[in-house]
Amino acid sequence: MAYSGSVQVGGPADVHELTGLMISKVAVGPMNNNAYLLRCRATGEQLLVDAANDAGTLLRLIGDDGIASVVTTHRHGDHWQALEEVVSATGATTYAGRDDAEGIPVRTDVPLADGDTVRVGEVELTARHLVGHTPGSVALVYDDPHGHPHLFTGDCLFPGGVGNTFGDHDAFLSLLQDVETKLFAQLPDETWVYPGHGDDTMLGTERPHLAEWRERGW
Repeated sequence: MAYSGSVQVGGPADVHELTGLMISKVAVGPMNNNAYLLRCRATGEQLLVDAANDAGTLLRLIGDDGIASVVTTHRHGDHWQALEEVVSATGATTYAGRDDAEGIPVRTDVPLADGDTVRVGEVELTARHLVGHTPGSVALVYDDPHGHPHLFTGDCLFPGGVGNTFGDHDAFLSLLQDVETKLFAQLPDETWVYPGHGDDTMLGTERPHLAEWRERGW
């Protein structure tokens, strides 16, 4: 079956098979968070994006091959509830945005700044620091040499808008500016977007609405 990006808590993972990378998306409770398991097809090495919750679900998804690393997209608690248990079970190296690391109660082995790279086997991901939802949120870009880019946005970009900035207009403007300059300005419309909650989207679907988002202020 073709990948849809639509998953439900308690349901099966949906798998996006690329030439060099397999992306397995699963939803975990209680806040319907998405977690993504990335597997390099050449080496079998695996990386998890957001050990959000339900460690048992995530460890079953990871399987016997384990994971080399976990990237936490930001410091909010619903994105790291299973991190300690997953790291304890797998020995994975932990990554998070440099300015959010202190808010994550599991040690960050590798703090990320804008433009830093994270590798999973032969696949390279580029971190983009996006300020506003939290001080140190990071998105991950996989610029697929065999196709279009793939973008893991945490809670910074969703279908229909940027992430919640909790009524802070300055934070909203910061986040929108970063999303516009570091994502929309640098990546094509065909870029597939994998958010921290809910369904996937594409940059081309969202691009026509940037001015509308700025006008409405959220």
